Amino acid sequence: MEELEERIAQVVEFLRNNLRRVILVGLVLLTLLTAVKTIGPEEEGVVLHLGRFNRTLEPGLNFILPFGIETMYKIPVQRQLKHEFGFRTESAGVRTEYGEGYYGDESSMLTGDLNLADVEWVVQYRIVDSYQYLFRVRNAEKTLRDMSEAAMRKVVGDRTVNEVLTVGRQEAASRVEVLLQEMCDEYQNGIRIDQVVLQDVNPPEPVKPSFNAVNQSQQERNTLINKAESEYNRVIPRARGEAAEAIQLAEAYALTRVNGATGEAARFVSVYEEFIKSPEVTKKRLYLETLERIMPKAGTKIIVDEKGNNVLPLLNIGSLQAK
Repeated sequence: MEELEERIAQVVEFLRNNLRRVILVGLVLLTLLTAVKTIGPEEEGVVLHLGRFNRTLEPGLNFILPFGIETMYKIPVQRQLKHEFGFRTESAGVRTEYGEGYYGDESSMLTGDLNLADVEWVVQYRIVDSYQYLFRVRNAEKTLRDMSEAAMRKVVGDRTVNEVLTVGRQEAASRVEVLLQEMCDEYQNGIRIDQVVLQDVNPPEPVKPSFNAVNQSQQERNTLINKAESEYNRVIPRARGEAAEAIQLAEAYALTRVNGATGEAARFVSVYEEFIKSPEVTKKRLYLETLERIMPKAGTKIIVDEKGNNVLPLLNIGSLQAK
């Protein structure tokens, strides 16, 4: 006990003799701690002099006035930030882990056809103006979350539940991105929206089985429609081709008959014109041509001269042809 009291007395005596040095060292350390600031490569330093904006500092080692005369805020202007709605990511990597909390208050929304949908989405953004980010809007991060939720509820409320759950997801996300950027520009919060991504859109848990059954029925319906259209595209063009071919054949046949009839008519007209010029010659020629066609089919033929007085004048054409 006496030894401890002796040591305490020694320490007190030392401090009493070196108080100025201790105070000086403390002041130097405090000055260094409050004056020397390191800014990361993706950050920008915003310096306030007695609470008023003074300047911005680039990444690296920087100095400000110590003892609270100047304060500095580090703003990640070169980093893409994000807000998650309806879920929270605990750790990202090969196997992402999500928080188990309930976030239905921000993800449960009413659609335009008065149905409920559970919408999970992510807003990716960057801080492009650190001055506006700090001083134009109080608590810019919370304000951005409120604006994001308001924009999503507005867009979802203008669409049916089927549009939000299926074909209209991408269009809805693009519309939210445009609307949210317009709100950021209006509030001048120094934020630029990079992308709005709809992570997952589901019906509420009580109606999810019924909704899945409806989706399956719609998919089967679309499959049957696609098969029918495929069969239609296979059969109809073939039938049209066959019909076109039949029409072309009929037109060709009609053209052949018309041309043949026209040619026969022209030939008849030309023969008639020659007949008019010399009827006797034409009659004789026609008579001889007719006999030339008929006589070979008549078989045995005997020609008798009406003025003949005996059998000798008989001419047996059949025997002459046989010889």
